[in-house]
Amino acid sequence: MDIEKIANIIKQNGGNTYLVGGAVRDAILNKSIKDEDYCITGISADKFIKLFPNAHVRGKSFEVFDLENKEFALARKETKIGKGHKEFEVETNEQITIEEDLRRRDITINSIAQDVLTKEIIDPFGGQKDLENRIIRATSEKFSEDPLRVYRVARMAAILDFEVSKETINLMYKLRDELNTLSKERVFVEFRKALEADRPSKFFEILKEANVLDVHFKEVYDLIGAVQPIKYHPEGDSYNHTMLTLDNSAKLTENTKIRFCALVHDLGKGRTPKEMYPHHYNHEQRGVAPLKDLCKTLGCPNEWEKCGKTAVLEHMKGRSISTNDNSEKGKIY
Repeated sequence: MDIEKIANIIKQNGGNTYLVGGAVRDAILNKSIKDEDYCITGISADKFIKLFPNAHVRGKSFEVFDLENKEFALARKETKIGKGHKEFEVETNEQITIEEDLRRRDITINSIAQDVLTKEIIDPFGGQKDLENRIIRATSEKFSEDPLRVYRVARMAAILDFEVSKETINLMYKLRDELNTLSKERVFVEFRKALEADRPSKFFEILKEANVLDVHFKEVYDLIGAVQPIKYHPEGDSYNHTMLTLDNSAKLTENTKIRFCALVHDLGKGRTPKEMYPHHYNHEQRGVAPLKDLCKTLGCPNEWEKCGKTAVLEHMKGRSISTNDNSEKGKIY
């Protein structure tokens, strides 16, 4: 049964079916659509199950229906009742409109819906305009109810290479204290996805701008201001060098594990005594501890940590091998 047949059955029984979220955004951007999520208004969960008895029902706080390899959820409203990512009271009923459902979503470019039957675009928060202007903006004050949105925004900015509005940056900062309520697994997922971007440094730049980089990425944050010899590093401090290295690695490989190695290779420079600046002698050995700390905070796979350790300890040897000037061999900057 195709989606229009499903939507027609729902329509005949007093409801409406909308394509929502990333699928609408990606269609507008002419990108391939990976997942199709649908929002249903005007009918109850019981009626949906009666109409589609073959649907698989899952979810604890609200029902999600898997049908014909597509995901359907009833329009809902959410009210925060505690701290963290999961403390919400969820309301679903036949009177909740698609506009009310879109309002609870994170950013305007994800708060667009399309009626499956009429193809009408419902965009009450200006998501299409923000797509045109390549900017990420919080949909409403509801953004502040979920701290995971801080990392989602940074990840989306990296993937799309969009800017983030100043108002949204401020909302991200206000969620700083709640970031520690997130599980390391959820943070790692956003981090790993950000590493898939063409310019993954954007993820860290947005977190830095929002003054939250040090919460889960303190070892990267510590590279800020760790000055280097300008003769060899005109790009600036160790943080700028790391971001440049990370983006260059993204040009060479899609392998996120290798990109991770590029990110962590110079973590030891963040722990160089300031009186040693601008040199970072033995930063390879100093880099092992912050690597372990970062991997523990994020719950990185063991294989990532092992590869990262190799990058930390051995990255200077590649430079020594590649140079033809004996006077430069083995020097550590």
